[in-house]
Amino acid sequence: MVLTARSIQEADLNTVLEIENQVYTHPWSLNIFLDCLRGSYHCQAYEYEQDILAYSVVSVVAGEAHLLNLSVHPQHQGKGLGREVLQQIIQFARERHADTLYLEVRVSNHAARNLYESEGFNEIGQRFNYYPTTSGREDALVFARPLL
Repeated sequence: MVLTARSIQEADLNTVLEIENQVYTHPWSLNIFLDCLRGSYHCQAYEYEQDILAYSVVSVVAGEAHLLNLSVHPQHQGKGLGREVLQQIIQFARERHADTLYLEVRVSNHAARNLYESEGFNEIGQRFNYYPTTSGREDALVFARPLL
């Protein structure tokens, strides 16, 4: 399955929020997505046959790219779509002359950690109590991938 990437529009946010709420116990709010759309963030929807199956939010500033959100609809996880989206993000960051792509991932998210490591990311740090959980907080691992 090949996904088509395009900019997220405000009209897409109901679908994006639907996915966000299915994927996360503590999802981003409508206002967070609106701020991203109105700011200098690169917000992409990834479609197959006009259905949004994934989305991403990336920031590129001063030669550094930061992947803030990469989400795949739960019914389409495990099919390689996350890898396809990640590869498109890496290419986007390179085209914007970023030398490194950074991201945070939950310690417990082994599938995402395996994906990032298989795509050349290395763990460079940890943020303690970074993510909220249903029973408290969870650490994040900081990953980086050189792009040059």
